Amino acid sequence: MSNQPMNRRQLLKSLGAGAGVMMLAACAPAAAPSGSTASSGDTQSAAPSSEPVTVTLWSSYSGKNGETETALVDNFNNSQGDVVIDYQFQGNYEETAQKVTAALQAQTAPAISLLSDVWWFKFYLNQTLLPLDDLLTAESVDVADYQDSLISEGVRQGQHYWIPFARSTPLFYYNKEKWAAADLPDRGPETWDEFMEWAPKLVEMDGDTMTTSAFAHPDGASYIAWLFQGVVWQFEGKYSDPDFTMHMVDDNTVAAGQFYSDTVHTLKWAVPSKDIQADFINGFTASAMMSTGSMGGIKGSAEFEFGTAFLPKKKQFGCCTGGAGLAILTNASADEQMGAMKYIAFATNTDNAAFWAQNTGYMPVRKSALESESMQNYFAEFPQFKTATEQLALTQPQDSARVFVPNGDQIIGKGLERITVQAEDVATVFSDVQATLEQEAEPVVQALHAVEG
Repeated sequence: MSNQPMNRRQLLKSLGAGAGVMMLAACAPAAAPSGSTASSGDTQSAAPSSEPVTVTLWSSYSGKNGETETALVDNFNNSQGDVVIDYQFQGNYEETAQKVTAALQAQTAPAISLLSDVWWFKFYLNQTLLPLDDLLTAESVDVADYQDSLISEGVRQGQHYWIPFARSTPLFYYNKEKWAAADLPDRGPETWDEFMEWAPKLVEMDGDTMTTSAFAHPDGASYIAWLFQGVVWQFEGKYSDPDFTMHMVDDNTVAAGQFYSDTVHTLKWAVPSKDIQADFINGFTASAMMSTGSMGGIKGSAEFEFGTAFLPKKKQFGCCTGGAGLAILTNASADEQMGAMKYIAFATNTDNAAFWAQNTGYMPVRKSALESESMQNYFAEFPQFKTATEQLALTQPQDSARVFVPNGDQIIGKGLERITVQAEDVATVFSDVQATLEQEAEPVVQALHAVEG
């Protein structure tokens, strides 16, 4: 690919031709657009428009994060007159992905959508995500400035399909007041063995009722499978290999699951939680593993000082990345594609990457944002956030079983609920989970072979 920026007419011609081909694949389950319609659309879009292009963006954030994203969109719309972003909240990650799926069938999909780490690959396999390299070049986006471990996850066969935006890692959060009351050092545990010594001191009881647990586990809907990914690696286990060979019944993976079970049912210092962030904020648990993206909400609501730390080690360190990125759908017209990339470049530039990170707790996705004066000043003011950026260098991409198998996150998560909530036998549960994952992975392997060879 040439490094010389294309002019607008050259790029529109290139994108229009590509969009016609991709739309045939994208809309195969529904009525595919005719060749004449696609050709007509290319001809019309090749001429510059005097009116601003409206580009629809679907996203998943509410609360503080939603307010911050709305501010980004407003700033973009006010900064130029060529593109207007129509920002539409669609629900959580799963709801957004399901609505995108339905909209693609109906040929009413947005130009841009936020897609989580476990959803973007499905749309890639269905050939409904636009390869972005020509658009990135035309918009003069310095791809090398994105954090290497984040930008690389959205690359298939040398092309970028998914640009990091709201990217995160799990962190260990702890309530400093409860730590002090238990006479513990003001830091996170370095190992799970160390925490097992600390945990009984953190439990608070009112008679036979536990009023504060030492630790809390989320449910499947709150991404326990994402948080458990790092724990599995810490025990030298894994969900799967990149080629979709499953390892849920390996001894080390089962040992990690048994550890989770023991914390609740044998050691009795951890509890299952429907909302670990709320329970942490309200003092019902002294600690938890949560996303860096939870930090903004905790900072704004907690009435106590909290600390953050790397995840504890077991046999080794383990931590994954997560969160969501931005993708352009193949149904977008050439003008919409260009407008969409203009917004993506804006939302992830140095200043806005720092703005987004400081107001949400998600990672600064740009190296230049991480090194910026604004970010360094923020670290000095709020050192809890610096932990996440320091841990990023130690993270690795998630196992294919969770992020590439349809519903892999929920398959594993529901299995973990059977362990933490229902106290079922770990080996039996993980055997069931592995069988389901293997069945669900078969069409993925076939589709991947068809798309990539």
